[in-house]
Amino acid sequence: MELKTVQDGFDHAIKKQKLCYSKCHETVDLIIQETEQALVKLQASDATASDHHLLLLEIKTKLKDMAPLSRLEGPQKELNIALTKFARQLEKSFNPDISKAYRNVDWDFHTVNQIIASHLYRQGMFDIGDSFTNEAGEEGVAGVKSSFVEMYYILGAMKSRDLGPALKWATTNSEKLKQTGSDLELKLHRQEYIEILQKQGRDPALQYARTHLTPFFDTHQVEFSKMMGCILFAERLESSPYAGLLSPTHWEKLSEELTRRFCDLLGQSFESPLSVTVTAGVQGLPTLLKLMSVMTSKKNEWQTMKQLPV
Repeated sequence: MELKTVQDGFDHAIKKQKLCYSKCHETVDLIIQETEQALVKLQASDATASDHHLLLLEIKTKLKDMAPLSRLEGPQKELNIALTKFARQLEKSFNPDISKAYRNVDWDFHTVNQIIASHLYRQGMFDIGDSFTNEAGEEGVAGVKSSFVEMYYILGAMKSRDLGPALKWATTNSEKLKQTGSDLELKLHRQEYIEILQKQGRDPALQYARTHLTPFFDTHQVEFSKMMGCILFAERLESSPYAGLLSPTHWEKLSEELTRRFCDLLGQSFESPLSVTVTAGVQGLPTLLKLMSVMTSKKNEWQTMKQLPV
């Protein structure tokens, strides 16, 4: 669905709203300024009744010349026009009644429930997932839940800069990760090595490298050389040629890759099947609605079609 025109209309309406807001404040500030100046003069001890009368005439003339209503009418009118056009664009771009594209089909409710429950657990919404499975009477996704509970425990620890659970999982599944061609285990050890080098210094980092990084030397010599090069700049790593290893984006990428590999080993896709299905439906909906309109005009029966026309 092409939303650029909708976005442009929205941006135009926002621009007019900001202009109207600015003009309103500017006009009100001018009125307040003139009124306060007049009050100061009226409260002067030597001002007579005649002076008061003249001052009131003066402020009345200034406010009339200022024409505050005229100042506000222009921007407000432009805003109203922009909002009206935007509303029309929304009506044109979005069909308010998508039920026209609905067809009576035989749903496999068990499969649908399984997909929804799996999606909730995949998103870490375990309480909602439990409530859904209990109400739907679906108990066959307990294994999926326990796996994703473990994954979110690992990801939660990583957010706190604790790689212990992630390294334990990667070590346990080391052979399976190698079979998929993943070097996630090395990346986790590299990140832990950098953390130790930063916080504890050269000697603990070297000890960690000897214990955990040496097994990767034969297959990742270039990466291994970089990590050893960091030792030379242990005291000023942030200003060294290896400063890029300190970027917070490494943590984000590690979390994403761990999620991908975790799903791979579970036999699950990285993208939620429910999300993919909804996205495909949203993208195909405009075509189906248009097709429905054409078929209605030709008096064809949408519900009894065996296949879509070419």
